[in-house]
Formats: sequence, C-alpha cells, structure tokens
Amino acid sequence: HISSYKDLPLTLYHIQWKFRDEMRPRFGVMRGREFLMKDGYNFDVDKAAALHAYNRHMVSYLRTYERMGLTAIPMRADSGPIGGDDTHEFLVLAQTGESEVFYDDRVTGLKLGARDIDYDDRDQVAKVCKEFTTLYARTDETHDPAIFDQVPEAHRKVGRGIEVGQIFYFGTKYSAAMGAEVTTAEGTKVPVEMGSHGIGVSRLLGAIIEASHDDKGIIWPEGVTPFPVGIVNLKQGDGAADAACEGLYKALAAKGLEALYDDRDERAGAKFATMDLIGLPWRITVGPRGLEKGVVELTSRRTGESEEVSPEAAVDRIAQIYAGHR
Repeated sequence: HISSYKDLPLTLYHIQWKFRDEMRPRFGVMRGREFLMKDGYNFDVDKAAALHAYNRHMVSYLRTYERMGLTAIPMRADSGPIGGDDTHEFLVLAQTGESEVFYDDRVTGLKLGARDIDYDDRDQVAKVCKEFTTLYARTDETHDPAIFDQVPEAHRKVGRGIEVGQIFYFGTKYSAAMGAEVTTAEGTKVPVEMGSHGIGVSRLLGAIIEASHDDKGIIWPEGVTPFPVGIVNLKQGDGAADAACEGLYKALAAKGLEALYDDRDERAGAKFATMDLIGLPWRITVGPRGLEKGVVELTSRRTGESEEVSPEAAVDRIAQIYAGHR
C-alpha cells in the first residue's frame, strides 16, 4: 500500500489482547496465557530516519513509565527470535522480577521530569537516549562481566527486574524478504527500514504493585491509582461527620476527582487497614473531634505523614496534586 518516500515516515500501532501458548503460566498476571499488549511498528525510508524512530520511542516510553510512577531502566537486551540490529528492554527493579539484571545504580536517578522535548529534533532526542543508555544496564543475556567490572564498585549492582516493554530496530530484515520497497526521491527503489515497539499493558499492573508496596498493602502512584483519594468516616451515623464526608465527596467530584468513600459501619482500625491494603495515595479522615476544630486529617499513604487541614484545604490540596496527572 505504500510505494513512495512521500508516504513515510509511518508508524502504526494497536492495543490488543494476545494469547501465548504457555504450558504453565507463571508470575501471576505478569505472565499469563492471555495478556493485553500495545504493539507499534515504524516504517522509514533510510537508516537514519529509522534510528530516529527508535530513539523517539525510547524517550516516549521513558516518559510514559515515569508518569506511571515507575523507574523503568532501558537495558541492552537480546533480540531473541524476533531478531534485529538493536534492542532495549525496559525493566522495573523488583525482588520478584523474572530477569537477572546488572546495572550501575546511578541510572536509577535519571529522570525526564518536566523537560520539554521536541520529538522531531533528532539531535535532542538522541542526546536524551544517550543520557539514559550510557551507564551500564544489561539483562543476563547480554551481560558482559569485563565491561561491568569497569563500573565503580560502589555503583555496581545485581538485582532482578520485571520487563514492561521492548523496542527493536530491524533494519531491512523483514522488508527485504517480503519485497516491501519504496521509491526514493532519487527514483531508486529501496526496502523500507523497520522497527517495532511494545508495552505489556496488563503486566504493568503486576509490575507497579511489585515495585510499590509495603507490608500493609499496595502503594499506588498518583498517575495510575484507581481512585485519587479515600474518605474515611470515623463515626458513621453521626450527623456532622456524615455531612462533612458527603460534602468532601461532592467537592472532589466537582473538580473531576472520584473519591472512594468508606461509609461502612466499621471500627476505625478496620477502615484504616482496608485503605492501606487498597493503597490509594491519599486519605482524608473525618471524625467528630476534628470537625469541632474545623479540620480533617490528610494522610499520605507512601510516607504515612498526616496533617490537620480544613475540608476546603484538603480538597484544594488533592486537586493540586492531581493537576499534573491529567
């Protein structure tokens, strides 16, 4: 369907359920027979353009994982049966990871943050990729002990990781075999340069939980939490407490935030334990004593730190926190 360089570059993707004929599924939701996958393929007229597509995807993947609260390290990997000239896997460090990894721990401190990236600027994108791939980080398939030994001992780390994505540069491996050619600006025909890139959407659920939890339960990062905040009513049936909780719920909804309201007739300890287990990033606790002073308790699930603020201030604070995650 594509015959001219004028139709390139082209990137196609889909998000679809896949089936893997596993004899024995392992690692819970991270390696099941059925899984949700984001697949993408790029087609370019020459190698320079295809490598830029590879770099663009590396940077956009790094940003995607970072927004999900994950530190996903791009590690030089083995292309396996898919083949190709260049490939990186994105791995999240976790003790329960299925892959052994070797890395310079300084790579875990690299962040894109809020920096503005022009994805059409080849030099800028390549520079970001170099920043994130210069420090040693490899899976066991490509590990080179001689190079790893050159990393300062204090920064030399061996651990385990969960693969959450991979990108490949194929070159013309597939296009040449299938006769997939385009006409260049000079009028000659060349095989298209190709690459592919995938994110394991459903396995991200397991990876996030493995990377972000404590002995009380899950700690959801703000970017992927099922609810931004939980409301705990310490005295269900108390007129003032019930009214305050309903008011908080409606005020949050007015700002586009759906709270999880625990209005069960349960002890406070049971409600706190449930909220910790579910792992919402923030909790607003409402009780008669606090309301007498005009305050509620705002608690961070990750740090456990609490502060007393007015209900209005609690709503504004939650709205401000999530403004950058929409």
